[in-house]
Amino acid sequence: MTDRPGLFDPVLARGAARAAVADDAWVAALLEVEAALAAAAADVGALDPEDADAIAEACRRPVDATVLGEQAAASGNPVVPLVAHLRRALSGGAASGVHRGATSQDVMDTAAMLVARAAVGVITADLRAAAGAAADLAAAHRDRPAAGRTLLQQAAPITVGLRAAGWCSGLDAAADALAAWRPAVQLGGAVGTLAAFDGHGRAVRATLARRLDLVDPPLAWHTERGRIAELAGLLGRAGAAVGSVATDLVLLAQTEVGEVREDVPGRGGSSTLPHKRNPVAAVSARAAAVAAPGLVASVLTAASLHEHERAAGPWHAEWRPLTELLRTVGSGAAWLADATTHLAVDPDRVAASLDVTGGLLLAEQATTGLRERLGHVAAKDLVTTAASTAQDEHRPFADVLAEALAGLPDTQKPADPAAEARALLDPARAVGEAAALVDDLLRSRETQHPDEHADRGARPRNTEENP
Repeated sequence: MTDRPGLFDPVLARGAARAAVADDAWVAALLEVEAALAAAAADVGALDPEDADAIAEACRRPVDATVLGEQAAASGNPVVPLVAHLRRALSGGAASGVHRGATSQDVMDTAAMLVARAAVGVITADLRAAAGAAADLAAAHRDRPAAGRTLLQQAAPITVGLRAAGWCSGLDAAADALAAWRPAVQLGGAVGTLAAFDGHGRAVRATLARRLDLVDPPLAWHTERGRIAELAGLLGRAGAAVGSVATDLVLLAQTEVGEVREDVPGRGGSSTLPHKRNPVAAVSARAAAVAAPGLVASVLTAASLHEHERAAGPWHAEWRPLTELLRTVGSGAAWLADATTHLAVDPDRVAASLDVTGGLLLAEQATTGLRERLGHVAAKDLVTTAASTAQDEHRPFADVLAEALAGLPDTQKPADPAAEARALLDPARAVGEAAALVDDLLRSRETQHPDEHADRGARPRNTEENP
């Protein structure tokens, strides 16, 4: 059986993470754990190898996730009916060897680690793709001045490249953190003592961990949910990184700004407005980022309420929000990779945004440029007065500043006040070390992710001509 996408999935569950956490993927992970558990027992001499092989063969047969879910209601988890199903399909030592020594939570938690590992892998890949596209943008627009904004107001010039480098840095950091997460096997038996393994418990656990390529922890973590909480936190961080970039893209794509657009023909239309070109990928990525924190909170709340040796309810409460968190963050990462890969920068609109204040954006730069001529206090007073006049009279700041310079004493007045004003308000002179910062980021990426850099090296970079 293949999980059928729901009505909202193409928008809110985009990308490979959806399949990685689908019901069929969960069932496949449960079967993989049961087969590996039997094989591990055989490896240490606690089960006949032929019985382990028979169990593995039974685990390769498909199990209907819907039926299994319906049967789970009688016991509170899907492992109990799954084990019953496997035992009915076998006989003798093989039937009795299924699930031997384990408890339902052992299998469910270990399967959760397998499902999460697969989903984290695709999420990380999409974050890397988005970061790589942002790096391309940073390189292509390394020196292009742009309006920097703080508190949603124009503040001082930066470059398009530096902004994109910031996107890249945050996405890379989130991907690095997720890639460093290490899932662990769960095996402790009913209360964590491994009592039902007849002295083979630690050996079975170590072998099971090796077979599944999971960490072998010293103790069961039935109620110590640090691993689950850590994963939720890392996914929340990834969602935040996605949301920050997506928010920038949505704001920069506004009609009144128009500095970027998603260059995907046929996408972004409205049901009523023929002229609309909505940034669908950025909007959908942002939607995922908005949903993620609530899911993180649900997982962390459940993690804090596990009691004694096995929890009554909090363990069960993790399944759905953790699955949805993986799916949601995966969707956001996939959409953002789409958005950044197809992002086109409009250089004319970038320049227009720089000029929207008539040069006020560069008031600080003008003060700095006049310090040597006038001294700090006099320079600041002159520029502040000129800026106020420009705002009050709705005149270009460059014109007012030129008039102020022309009114200086002859010993301080420049030969060409208008030219001096234009030079003081040249945005290319006001971006500080932006170009060097972009270069530092790109060199760092080449060192930390050489394989990805080599893969991307042959492809054209994102530019306004070749988005």
